[in-house]
Amino acid sequence: MQDWYQIPVLVLTALLLPAFGYLYLRTRDIRNLLWFLAFIFGVVRFLLVPDPTWEAVAGRRPWEVAVGQACALFASGLFLASLSPLSFQIGKIRVLYAIPFIAPLILYALLSRLLPAGATAHGVLYWVFPALGAISLYAGMRWSLKRGVLPVPVSMLACTVFGVLAFWCYFNRGLFWPLIMAKSGIYVMTALLVVAVFRRISPGVFLGVLGFLLWSLSVLLLYPAFHAPPMHEVLLRSVTLAPVVSAMGLILVTLESELSVNIAASRRDRRVRLELEAYADLVLSRRRLDDFDRQGDEVCRAVAESSRFTQAVLLLLHPGGGFRVAGSAGLDSAVAEALAGLAARIPVAEFLALSPSVTGGATVNLDLQPWLRPGDDLERLRFTAAVAVPLMGRTAAEGAFLVAGLRDPGEPLRPDDLVPLEMLAARMQSVRSQTRMLEKLIDSEKFAGLGQLAGNVAQQLNNPLTVILGYAGLLEDSQKLDAPDRKGLDAILTSARTMRSTLESLQRVARAPASQLTMVSIGEMLSDMERLHRSEFLLRSIDLRVNIAPGLPQVRAQSQQLRQAVLHCLQFAMDAVERTESESDKLVRLEATAEGSQVQILIAHNGPGFEHPDRAFDPFTSAQSAGDITGLGLSLCATILRDNSGHASAVNLEPNGAAIVLELQAA
Repeated sequence: MQDWYQIPVLVLTALLLPAFGYLYLRTRDIRNLLWFLAFIFGVVRFLLVPDPTWEAVAGRRPWEVAVGQACALFASGLFLASLSPLSFQIGKIRVLYAIPFIAPLILYALLSRLLPAGATAHGVLYWVFPALGAISLYAGMRWSLKRGVLPVPVSMLACTVFGVLAFWCYFNRGLFWPLIMAKSGIYVMTALLVVAVFRRISPGVFLGVLGFLLWSLSVLLLYPAFHAPPMHEVLLRSVTLAPVVSAMGLILVTLESELSVNIAASRRDRRVRLELEAYADLVLSRRRLDDFDRQGDEVCRAVAESSRFTQAVLLLLHPGGGFRVAGSAGLDSAVAEALAGLAARIPVAEFLALSPSVTGGATVNLDLQPWLRPGDDLERLRFTAAVAVPLMGRTAAEGAFLVAGLRDPGEPLRPDDLVPLEMLAARMQSVRSQTRMLEKLIDSEKFAGLGQLAGNVAQQLNNPLTVILGYAGLLEDSQKLDAPDRKGLDAILTSARTMRSTLESLQRVARAPASQLTMVSIGEMLSDMERLHRSEFLLRSIDLRVNIAPGLPQVRAQSQQLRQAVLHCLQFAMDAVERTESESDKLVRLEATAEGSQVQILIAHNGPGFEHPDRAFDPFTSAQSAGDITGLGLSLCATILRDNSGHASAVNLEPNGAAIVLELQAA
């Protein structure tokens, strides 16, 4: 060696190698592996040819010089590829641009050793070297045109300048200097990439950039001004020290990146904890399902304030089928109104079925385009996609949170960002299902009490009624009654028999088990309901017309619940006709027919029609009809029909009126 100062540099560089190996094993980052390999080849080159200017090659064996040059070029290519891993496609194989860029230069270095030191190429070999340089320059140009971290004009300018200087060196200074120029250009580009990739002011970035710039200073030896002994010695020591400086800089850069990742993870953990605490403060327990669903706005506000999303919408499946907007936050009124109209058009069966997962979990990227209509406001308002967190029922999604407006768009969405929302959705679905069961339990207990009361009333009235019918029967057989007395006796018998029929209906109500599926005769049930409730229609001056087709098949259902569903529909029809502004007679029709395997119960009225028939069973009943009818009976009716394998639908009649159709499967 010409100078012993190179030994500490070699030792320090070798001692830093285990640090790169440990960082790769700790992070499994390919960039750290490439840096580790690059410095290994740099150490090999240092051992073979320690002189950075390659001027002392005359006393060394040609293979040492060739391998040393190849190692130096290969190391510089690894640095470049680690910071700009752009590639192109050849068939099914992805090839890094660094390979066609650095391979011709390595071949150039190996072929140059076929000639004696200081000799000039002749003949065909004279044009082989510039051809290799042209191939490398072309690959570099294509690499520069590929959009990466550096602006295209900057990378193109650097590639052009150093390429032209390398060709000038070949034709004016000999074989040796083009390689020096190429390596200097690579290290300058590497320094620029360090700044562009890490984008921060830190000791690691400063030392990394300084080290690669020092590594590129060997090109200054082209100028005679740097050949003077003091300047020449400073330049050689700076270039020799460059590997140590750059290695320390890259180690610090890796540690800084890991530290920033840990800080970001800690910040995310804190945000997730606060978000979970905010959701835990929500009181979701309610006695009735409609009370539970009214919390939609409150829940959406908590999501918009605590999650990474500034906009939140809660979609829920309403009992009549289809979705509705139960709450929203962070949206203007136009978007919220347009979403409410779109929700009713979303098919329940296809909802979220084919949407791609966001992070491999249940959350999906939902595209609203398939359900938009021409001229839809959502398209004009640029709200055509959202992240959907489903509320999963037993078989399908019974609703979803639609969230949009990501805070910090530059930070990618991670799985832990969605965990609190998915937990909230699971909790809401669980509490909602529990509330639905509690509501059914309350209703069943209510009807059980009603049945018990009906049984007691029927039992208490049946005994005196039997006495009345008995004595009336004895009087009927008497021959001593004149015409007026017999007319009064007939009135007593008719009223008593009507009362007996009513008591038998009450006894059937009392006997029917509310919690079990039984064979129910639709004709008998509707006849009972007509006898029990006709007086209420008469009191309201409403004409009730009952038409029950003969020979209706029985259905398998919960008798009490089915009675309750029909009663809700009759009550709704009575309320509707009482609010009509028409001067025609108030009319309610109760019809039962059979079509194939379906038994249909029709409850029609001549009152105002539905504003939105497809939303007639929405628990938020302010939009159920033009008559502004309140109550939640239709919502419960649809729930009962669905639990009994049936379906409830609503239609408007022409020229006026509306009807509710209850469809049940024949046994």
